[in-house]
Amino acid sequence: MTAGRGIVHSEMPVAQGTQKGLQLWINLASKYKMIEPRYQEVLSKDIAEAEDDGVKVRVIAGESLGIKSPIYTMTPTMFLDFSLKPGGHLQQPIPETWNAFVYILEGEGIFGNMKSQPSNSHHILLLGHGDGLEAWNKSSKLLRFILVGGEPLGEPLVQFGPFVMNTQEEIDQTINDFENFANGFEKARDWRSEKDMN
Repeated sequence: MTAGRGIVHSEMPVAQGTQKGLQLWINLASKYKMIEPRYQEVLSKDIAEAEDDGVKVRVIAGESLGIKSPIYTMTPTMFLDFSLKPGGHLQQPIPETWNAFVYILEGEGIFGNMKSQPSNSHHILLLGHGDGLEAWNKSSKLLRFILVGGEPLGEPLVQFGPFVMNTQEEIDQTINDFENFANGFEKARDWRSEKDMN
């Protein structure tokens, strides 16, 4: 979803029981903050996948192993879900100027170079600038992690609740706009309830 302006949204699981999920918020450049909202729905079965020599990737955003995601992001971004079988080895290019991180979902892996200490599930690794990521699974179990990267915007950032703008004045205006919208929505709902009772 590209929230832009004029949209209120909430992502809630619909199934019963314990749900696990990841949500990534990507800041928009100031020139795009007030664009019309956009939504792209991609079902799990439609996420692009590739497999090569013990490495499987689900390409949520960006490109890997020769396949590209159909999901469009205003800010150039990669969101890759990797699974490495025991003995698997990955080399994934990342644009040199991008910021990137790895979050390990399950298993244990070696990242960066073979001399690195293994990292295990629920750890995050912030990557330095370079030409990509190299990872190995030297364990006897599956290694699964996400690689997320994006082009830095180089702009000031002011955040309040779910709102992200570039200045405090813009945040104040956004909150004011939202409160006016919420009050109008409340009045419309009350009016509709009264009408339904009559």
